[in-house]
Amino acid sequence: HIIVIEISAAFKTYFYNIIKMTTLPPLLPKVDAILVLDGDGNRLAGKYYGNFLKKGEAEEGKISSVEEVRSAFERQLHSKMHGIAARADAAEVVTVMGKTAVFCGGTSANSNGGGDVRVVHVGPSSESELVLAHLAEGMYDALSHLMGGATDRTMVLDNLELVFLLIDEHCDGPIVISPALTPAGRP
Repeated sequence: HIIVIEISAAFKTYFYNIIKMTTLPPLLPKVDAILVLDGDGNRLAGKYYGNFLKKGEAEEGKISSVEEVRSAFERQLHSKMHGIAARADAAEVVTVMGKTAVFCGGTSANSNGGGDVRVVHVGPSSESELVLAHLAEGMYDALSHLMGGATDRTMVLDNLELVFLLIDEHCDGPIVISPALTPAGRP
């Protein structure tokens, strides 16, 4: 015997509305900013996405413009990163203004490292640090290849159009579109 159950139209509508109202977390990693900083914390290249650190998010109106807010964020970021020698294949994590910042690179030019430039991925506090680390390592590796292995300040400034192209190809808005960037020597 087969039992046929007829579902009323009202139940179908109710069930559909519950499914429609349920929001699932996004599956694609998101970033709030991608920055390329020199050894002194100066921004060589970068891109901020969405409403990240807009004018109203500053400390009680002490900072007036978006650029001043971003500069203050970058100063705080540099003060936390200062003294940490992150290798190109091992990202480091810091928290600044409630955001998760993952960076790699930044060894001095006269050591065995490639240069003084750091690649920083800034994400919301809810984003996985491992995902941001993977993205930062991959982008640093790609930057190193584009610069012929020398990721110092002058090389990056001389090839700034390639750096901006790398950032643009890495993300479409805040959504990371090239998660396949993998550091050299990794699967």
